[in-house]
Amino acid sequence: MASPGLGTTRRDRRLILASLLSLTLLAWLYLWIDAGPMAPMSAPGDGMEADAMAADAGTVPWHAGVLLLTFLMWAVMMVGMMLPSATPAILLYGRLARNRQTTSPLPSAWVFSAGYLAIWSLFSLGATLLQATFESGRLLSPMLASTSVWFSAALLILAGLYQWLPLKRACLDKCRSPLALFLMHWRPGSLGAFRMGMEHGLYCVGCCWALMLLLFVAGVMNLLWVALIAGFVLVEKLLPPGRLIGHLAGIGLLLTGAGMLVSSF
Repeated sequence: MASPGLGTTRRDRRLILASLLSLTLLAWLYLWIDAGPMAPMSAPGDGMEADAMAADAGTVPWHAGVLLLTFLMWAVMMVGMMLPSATPAILLYGRLARNRQTTSPLPSAWVFSAGYLAIWSLFSLGATLLQATFESGRLLSPMLASTSVWFSAALLILAGLYQWLPLKRACLDKCRSPLALFLMHWRPGSLGAFRMGMEHGLYCVGCCWALMLLLFVAGVMNLLWVALIAGFVLVEKLLPPGRLIGHLAGIGLLLTGAGMLVSSF
């Protein structure tokens, strides 16, 4: 028979998992509803057929309301894409918080998650400004997919190169093994939990920002493309061969981008 303490730990763990799963599902539901009015997206490379459509439609009249809605879309998307791969770190933090505070880990885990998502919200703000810039330059179709072979190739090559850089490796290591970070930089209390969540979020942004820019290749609201990138992030961060898979993916991205450039001549 499990002791009361052990039972409480398991119950708290289930509650944390349930809350994270619910938030992730709500994020994907929002994206599915938001993408509903949009036409089916094209596959990577087919987005170039939208050149004429983009020219006819013109650019989005960017004002405060449009920026706010775009930021909300990006922020919700980052919740749906990044929260699953962050779940093991959040559970680990909750366990450490319980051991150090001898109280329920629920509040600390939720505050940690809020700090983590705050960093991705800042990334979403930057992505919103990038989207506005790309649309103003007619680099994106009304479906938010690339209209330029050169633009798509540049994003693919950038992401491929970044997969091999030391900064990427350092950030990925922190994401894959957060225990050392937690132990060395432990901060007590709610403010400490929020700051630690932000620190972990910074490493995750450092690991994945270039991959997120690939959303502009096949369509920001192409949910299949979004799911594929989210799945790759999950594999790279959580599976034992994640580093090797990331390096192989980097080669694939480089070759794809180079091939697109060659084919454009």
